Parts: sequence; C-alpha cells; structure tokens
Amino acid sequence: MTVAAVILCDSAGDALADAAGRPAARRTTETAWAGGAVPIVVVSADPDGRVALSLSGSSAILADPAPASGGLAGQMARGIQVALEAVAETSAALIWPAHLTWVDAETVTTLIEAHGLDGLACLRPTWQGAPGWPVLLPVTYLTTLTTLTTLAAPEALLAALEVPEAARRDIDLGDAGILIGRDTPIEQLPIFEGPSMPVAPPPEWGAAAAEGSDDSPLEGPTRAPYPSKG
Repeated sequence: MTVAAVILCDSAGDALADAAGRPAARRTTETAWAGGAVPIVVVSADPDGRVALSLSGSSAILADPAPASGGLAGQMARGIQVALEAVAETSAALIWPAHLTWVDAETVTTLIEAHGLDGLACLRPTWQGAPGWPVLLPVTYLTTLTTLTTLAAPEALLAALEVPEAARRDIDLGDAGILIGRDTPIEQLPIFEGPSMPVAPPPEWGAAAAEGSDDSPLEGPTRAPYPSKG
C-alpha cells in the first residue's frame, strides 16, 4: 500500500509563497514526507526554475501542469498519473491545495493508516465538524477525474465524483491546518489536538522507512514534463 501526496499549486507564485520563512511547496512537501506519503508530486508551473530550486534536496517530483482547459480536475488527474508512473503500487493520493501549508504531519499519517483499514474509502479530515483538505482519494477515481473538465471548485469536483455514501468517511483529526491556510500566521493557529482515538493499527508501510536514518539527506526534485503533442 502506497499513498501519494499531490500538492496542487495555482501558479509558481503559489508554490513560492512564504510559509513561516519557507516556500509553501517546500514546507508542504516536507510535511507530506514526514507523514509517510510516497511519492510526493508538486504540480506547478515553473517558468524560471525557482520552484525547482525551492524543492532542491527534497523528495518531490515537480510536475508541469496539465493544460488549463482541463481545469482543476485535470491538475488532480495529472498529479495522480505522475504518482502512478513513479510508483506503480500507488493506491491512493492525498489531494492537497498548496495554500494549506499548516497541515500537521500526524494528519497525513492518520489518513494513510485509515486507508490501510479501508482501501476503497474516500477519506476527508475534519476539524470541529468542518471538512477540509487534503482529501485521500483512491486512484480508482482517476478515470472519472479526467472527464470533469468544466468544474473548477474543489467541493464541486468531490460532489461530481459521486463517491457512494458507503465509501465516504470523515475523520476528525483535531488539526485546524486542514482548513486554515498560510494567510493566517502559524502562531495564530489553534493548537493541534490530534485524533481523539487511534484510527487504525500501525500499518506495515512504515516498516521500511523506520529502517532508514532520519539524518539521511533527501534527494530531488525530479522533473515530470507534460508530454508534448506530436
């Protein structure tokens, strides 16, 4: 079982925006990596190479965006496709808007653990009853995503996916960062409380990672250019 993180940047400026002294995409990449997401795909334009530079030394794959005509769904699909090309065993992806830079690594871990318990469920974190992001989406929804070219709002896209009620699961993770983005200084964020109880037993995916040294340097980023026509 492998769960990717797909970090969606509206633009290079979105990826490079300041997040407590670090570029937003870099900070989010490090959180995803610390939480156990593999691979990590940053979907962003990078006209002058500054986004790639900001991710230097990280585990990220920097993916050129899909054509704008595909809308937000196209960017989501692009990130999932790149993740599958990098790791064929990818079973789900955390769909992560880049402005949500304060998500806690424990939230990532908990969503991945919950996916291990129910691999077909669409998982959504909540805070004080309000749903947020990143949403864990099984890769089985990739085909449907590629057909939703006219929808721009994330909430509309989730509704259009028509996830069966039995396959939807909201999880209260006690993390205000799933809703409150970088426009709010991190020191003003409500305290992280974490889930009130374990969501699932510790998964096997962490075993290999535990064997490595925390001091080992990260490598990257690698590049995934959008395929040209002709």
